Amino acid sequence: MSQALRHLISDAPRVMVVDGSKLVRKLIADVLQRDLPGVEVIGCASIADAKKALASGAVHLVTTALALPDGDGMEIARSVREASGQAYVPVIVVSGDAQQHLEERRFTEFVTDYFDKSLGHEALAAFIRGYVQPEPISGATVLYIEDSRVVAETTKRMLERQSLKIVHVLKAEDAFALLTAESLGLSTHHFDLVLTDVTLKGELSGRDVVQRIRIDFAYGKRRLPILVMTGDSNRDNQAVLLQAGANDLVLKPIEERLLVTKVLFQLRLARMEERER
Repeated sequence: MSQALRHLISDAPRVMVVDGSKLVRKLIADVLQRDLPGVEVIGCASIADAKKALASGAVHLVTTALALPDGDGMEIARSVREASGQAYVPVIVVSGDAQQHLEERRFTEFVTDYFDKSLGHEALAAFIRGYVQPEPISGATVLYIEDSRVVAETTKRMLERQSLKIVHVLKAEDAFALLTAESLGLSTHHFDLVLTDVTLKGELSGRDVVQRIRIDFAYGKRRLPILVMTGDSNRDNQAVLLQAGANDLVLKPIEERLLVTKVLFQLRLARMEERER
């Protein structure tokens, strides 16, 4: 399936918001209509409403609560995938316990991504905008750990197209040296996000990178977001990375649109928190 189909960008996006709460639907719609000119928000209170909406025309993105009056929000995700005539559209689960579901790997292959409701509606709007109409974040620096120069070059080009500065290292030890220098004020770099492969040459892995940044450097998820790239489909192994402190995972083979969306969202969320301090 081509990249253009997997994440459709539109000047007049149709976003379906499925939530049993009328207030929540209105809050999300208000923020989206403010931030995305031309957006059409289709509010649905139930699975039955959502299925009717899907039958009436294509949508560009779907958000759904997990608990709905007539069933599980996962059925929405399945319905979107199975709807005849539907191109692949992102399906975002919006839930107060999304992080727990993610760590326990209870989301299915029908779900594109998740959003923690506790982050607020402004952050949700930024998250959705990243899928529908992504905006580059100029000047942000990504510390990228990847031991394959070929893979690194390809991934760097994906991110540099978004006006991001990429500092690539081959080993976890090199990354720690740069982070230590930054923490001591001895570096010209200020890292805004870490992107690491889970499998690295040497004694340390991507999981070690996550644990050390969170424990030894004491950097929280908003101070320094970490995305881990993995080709491991084992849900337990994925859960370990998230429980160790990774903000999110990027599954291999890397899909540019999804990688860019996740990177830009974590950067945007971190900057929102900085402004609120």
